[in-house]
This record gives sequence, C-alpha cells and structure tokens, in this order.
Amino acid sequence: MPSFFSRLMGVGRQSAPESKASRAGALLAMHSLGQPRWTQRTSTELTRQGYERNAIVYRCVRLIAENAASIPWLVYENGEDDPTHSLAQLLGRPNVREAGPAFLEAVFSNLTLFGNAYIEAVSLEDAPRELHCLRPDRMGIVAGANGWPSAYEYRIGANVVRYHVEPDGRSPILHLRLFHPLDDHYGFAPLHAAQTPLDVHNAAAGWSKALLDNSARPSGALVYAGAGGALSDEQFERLKLELDENFSGARNAGRPLLLEGGLDWKALSLSPKDMDFAAAKSDAAREIALAFGVPPLLLALPGDNTHSNYQEANRAFWRQTIIPLVKRTQKSFQAWLANSYPEASLVANLDGLEALAAERESEWRRVGAADFLSDDEKRAALGYAPAERKAQR
Repeated sequence: MPSFFSRLMGVGRQSAPESKASRAGALLAMHSLGQPRWTQRTSTELTRQGYERNAIVYRCVRLIAENAASIPWLVYENGEDDPTHSLAQLLGRPNVREAGPAFLEAVFSNLTLFGNAYIEAVSLEDAPRELHCLRPDRMGIVAGANGWPSAYEYRIGANVVRYHVEPDGRSPILHLRLFHPLDDHYGFAPLHAAQTPLDVHNAAAGWSKALLDNSARPSGALVYAGAGGALSDEQFERLKLELDENFSGARNAGRPLLLEGGLDWKALSLSPKDMDFAAAKSDAAREIALAFGVPPLLLALPGDNTHSNYQEANRAFWRQTIIPLVKRTQKSFQAWLANSYPEASLVANLDGLEALAAERESEWRRVGAADFLSDDEKRAALGYAPAERKAQR
C-alpha cells in the first residue's frame, strides 16, 4: 500500500512528463542582515511592550514604585513633626479610593514608565480636599504665547477637561517630570532609554517560544532525490501544505514521518553562534535594569549573587535611585501646596529603613561619641528637635 508521501507525490502512477520549468536550475542566493524592527517610540506602546509583556521592566517598575511609596512623609510645622496636621491627613488618605501608599505607588509608576506624572487637587474653600493621580497618556499640555504651559487638557474618549494655569503659575495640576534635554514640556522616561535592550529581550523570548512550539528543535530540510530531481509546482504546494498542517507546531511535536518516493529528511542543528541569543537576552536584561537604576542582583540576574554583594546592591539601590526620587517628589509637592500650607514642610522619614539600618547605627555611634557637642547639637545633627521643645509637646 503506498505511503502518505508516496500518494502525495504520485509515486507509482503513470503521468505525462512535466513540461514546466525545473526547480533544480543553477541559482545563487545572496542574503544580508535586514534592518531591525523597533517598537514605536510612544510611551503607550513602550508601556505595552515593556510593563505588560516584559518581566524585567515590570519588576524594575514595581521595585522602584513600591519601595519609594513605602517611605513615610512627615509634616513639619514650626520645626516640629505634627502627625495631626491637615496636610498629613491629606497625604495619608488622598481620596476615598486610595490610601497614601497606593496613591504614591501610582505616582512613581507613572513617573518611571512615562517620565511624567500628573496629580489633580480637588479644592474646597481654597484648601485641597482630595488628590488624584491622572493617567499621563490622556494628558496634554497647551503651550501659551510665551512657550510656558497655559493649560492642561485631560481626554477621556470624546470628553475633554481643561485645567487652566494662573498667571502666577498656580494650577490644580502638579506636573512631575524627569529631565528631557530635547523637550520643554514632557519628561524622558527610563523606558525610552531602555528601548533597544527591551526589543532585543522580547525578540529573544519570542524566538525561544517559537522553538518550543516546534518541539524544541530547529527546522530541517526535506530533500527530494527522485527521478528528475525536482518537484512540480502542484507537488511542491501540496507537500508544503501537508507539512504545515500535520507535522508542524506543538500539537504535532514528535509525530513521525514516513518517507518514500525519493524523500529524505535532513535535520538542521544550531551552531554555537546561533545560540548567542541566550547571552544577548541576558545582556539586554542587564541594560534594562541599568536604565531604571536597579542593580541586576535584585532581579536575580546571573552575576555575583553572594550575600554581601546583595546587601551592597540593596543599599546602592536605595541611596542612588529610591531616596533621590522621593526627595525631589516631596519638594515638588511642597512647592505646589505652599499657598495652602505656607508653614508646612515635608520630610522623608528614613530612620525606619531596614536597608540603611547599618549606616544609621554607625552615624548615631559617631555623633554620640562626639564629646564636643551638646545633647541638643547631637539631636540637631541627627535631624531631631531640641530636647526642651520635645518635652513641651
């Protein structure tokens, strides 16, 4: 009984000689690397390809946002910490849907992904009552005649909400932005700087997935050595269709081929050079982490993953990435709310950070051993109010 491929190729049947041109003619094929295909340079598309589809970007953003939002904000008035201050209450519960950490997490996530974060203040009797974090992809800046923002427009479908900027600069919108050397109004996100390694990492992951779908082995060549040395166009198309439907993909993995009629299967293997995509993927992950300011050790990427190195990397992450981001954000909030709270100041409470506990302990030991300082001077050096004022409270 003829096999599947012998029936497909028409082996054993009498047929008229094929008059079409043979496929076995002398051919010379020249190949070169094509141009790379990059993700569109829009913040929305990069967020889809990065935060939603790339584990490295997702973890970097979560590490930055969650850790930055975990630092308490203290409200000082007349040099004293006042947890009952109305500004402290507002920051502790910005709106009815979110608590303070969730609100700040959204702010830092937007700032990291888009390079911009927009906060709306809902005021009553000239005092802010609620704070809301708005989506940067829906916000637009309207430049005035002098080039500075004259209004902000927030679009939801066909609806547009316009927020005007007063001549003195006051606005119900606080715009936080990362420095952009080529744009006067919008910030530059770390995700834009990481676009090239992001595309490399996603492409390597897609290649691995395609390889797994093909039963974790590269494709091969089906060689025809029958009479004439070539297939007719009809035989070629039928053979290609049957291979795609019955012997390709994950559901057909491991299915054996029964070859007759001059057909032979030649499996192709990956060369060491072809396997460089694994190293390229690892390097791309490190570059993504570098753009976000996250040490690769914190992402469990291959490297010197010793206990001491992890502690050093964690301290560097807090000192170089988290704390500067939190402080600049606090200063922006304080300047924005200065008209409503002229005597209040915001301070980051870094005393309770476990990552900096060893440094803080060393600082206390040095200041405590300074005999040339009074008790009040020592308290001031550590950021505390004088003992007398503390006792009066």
